Amino acid sequence: MSDSSKDVAVEPASAKANASTAHRTTGDLVKAAVSGWLGTALEFMDFQLYSLAAALVFKDLFFPAGDQATAILGAMAIYGVGYIARPLGAWYFGRLGDRIGRTKILYITIALMGVATTLIGFLPTYQQVGLLAPLLLVVLRLAQGFGAGAEISGASVMLAEYAPEGRRGLISSLVALGTNSGTLGAGLIWAILLGVVGTDGVIAWAWRIPFIGSIVLLGLALFVRAHLKESPVFVKVQQAGMEEVLSDEELLEEYDKPLPSKKERRAQLKADKKREREEAKRVAASERMKVKRSWKAFLAACLLRFGQSGNSGMVQTFLITFLTAYWLVSKDVASNVVVYSSLVGFITVPIIGIIGDKIGRERTYTIITGIGLLLIIPCFLAMMNNRGVADTPELVDGVSIPHFGNPDLMFFIGYIVLHNITVLALFSLENISMAECFGSAHRYEQLALSKEIPNLITAGFGPLIAAWLVQLFNGSWIACAVLMFFYTGVVFVTSIIMPDVTDRDLTIKEDAF
Repeated sequence: MSDSSKDVAVEPASAKANASTAHRTTGDLVKAAVSGWLGTALEFMDFQLYSLAAALVFKDLFFPAGDQATAILGAMAIYGVGYIARPLGAWYFGRLGDRIGRTKILYITIALMGVATTLIGFLPTYQQVGLLAPLLLVVLRLAQGFGAGAEISGASVMLAEYAPEGRRGLISSLVALGTNSGTLGAGLIWAILLGVVGTDGVIAWAWRIPFIGSIVLLGLALFVRAHLKESPVFVKVQQAGMEEVLSDEELLEEYDKPLPSKKERRAQLKADKKREREEAKRVAASERMKVKRSWKAFLAACLLRFGQSGNSGMVQTFLITFLTAYWLVSKDVASNVVVYSSLVGFITVPIIGIIGDKIGRERTYTIITGIGLLLIIPCFLAMMNNRGVADTPELVDGVSIPHFGNPDLMFFIGYIVLHNITVLALFSLENISMAECFGSAHRYEQLALSKEIPNLITAGFGPLIAAWLVQLFNGSWIACAVLMFFYTGVVFVTSIIMPDVTDRDLTIKEDAF
């Protein structure tokens, strides 16, 4: 028997597996980046489509006419319902992602979320079926939320585990660019619809177009994720300790066996690979369960998310409602300001990611939130004092009321600065910072839960709380500013207290602190 024959007979399949999975090419990194960007773009377009629709038209479509304040509260409440399901999705899919891999879960979550969004476009209105309309909307929002609970966290984990040290902040910022793309896309869609068919046309029928049309982006996202390779960090952890499959005695016995046929070798190799995969999963799961979760790392990640998502719910959701319902800014202006700010965000997000790579994530957090605390009130004053002239009539509960249709430049600058500093810049830092807080044993689950539990409180019901506070303050913007001071201050304090985790080894099983 030749040496080469012996090698074929006894070579462990895991050695070949390691050779093929230990390295990821630039092409693999690009695919992961596109997948992360596209998936989060779809997620945020889905949710921003609803949030803008809730602010602009859903209060007229899914609730009885006659009481605008109640309709706004109802639309914001259904917006919040989607966030109830997100922690459940985070827990369920996060645990699965740590066990069976990132790619499978990312495929499932994007499909669930995208189908629910498309179906919203086929819903009947309150005028057609009464209370059944908001009930059906609640069901689809729950499905959206269940899938979204592990979508953005999965994309964050995937890019963090693909990215090389020293560039993690920049590459992981693509997740934030995805959310910005989704926000921009949703804002553009509503701006175009309002500009082409007008408010009456949108309320009558055109509101369905963006929801039904989102199926195109869903198909593209599914195609990309179907061809995505597993995270190299996850593969390395799964294969740890599985290099030696056969004992020395078993290896010696292999030399005395007759050389199998080609068909037998192929069948044996296939069986060996299957057995080793199952054994690797069992060993990895056993080792993973031995690793304790750190409450300190989890709390720090939750607080970072709490502040960012609170500001996001305020600026990207409630503030749009506030501008149109209380400050009487026209709906097309409210849509346009989101578009302009999202365009600026394509510059803000990667720059913040690069700065975080250079000087450290926590130091960058402290600087950005400090600037944000100084600029909140000036930004609100810039918007409030520069609305222009109320010369654009719009219907409110069947009555034509003049709205502000041509604000001054400072109005747009105020919103853009507020959005980019307190929302987009923090989100650029958040994804990689939270991923580096956790060890490989429970990273997906812990990251998903630390994102979605605070999200439920702030982005889910923050706008509802804001709506109640604004009514309590007789329509004053001060209620919005106070909430944003609180959210931004939480991140500021957390960034000072927590240790720096920049470029931590992501293959370490234990949490950072």
